[in-house]
Amino acid sequence: MPKKILVVDDEPHLVKYMTAFLEDSGYETCSASNGEEALEVLKRENPDLVTLDLQMPNETGTRFYRNKTKNKLYKDIPVIVVSGLPGRHLAVSQPFAVFEKPVDRDALLEAIKKAIG
Repeated sequence: MPKKILVVDDEPHLVKYMTAFLEDSGYETCSASNGEEALEVLKRENPDLVTLDLQMPNETGTRFYRNKTKNKLYKDIPVIVVSGLPGRHLAVSQPFAVFEKPVDRDALLEAIKKAIG
């Protein structure tokens, strides 16, 4: 059974790119366009890893991360930040990895493999 990755980003073209790339790499995917929606998808889909944009409407990636880590069922799911926001390495307390947009596919895939296999 393939590992599942939740892609959280408010840019539809980036979500489409990331999900296609991850599915081509053998992962299952689900997606959300903001932090509020991401919490709902997290609970419904129980992914193995989250790729997270930080600057989104309604609820930011940083707030999603704080809410996720407060819940003992989801706090250990690794998060990889993928953002163009300056200071992205400071936005969440313990990301597995942090990448700048546009993301280097090979480096991202390597980080994902280290995080979840």
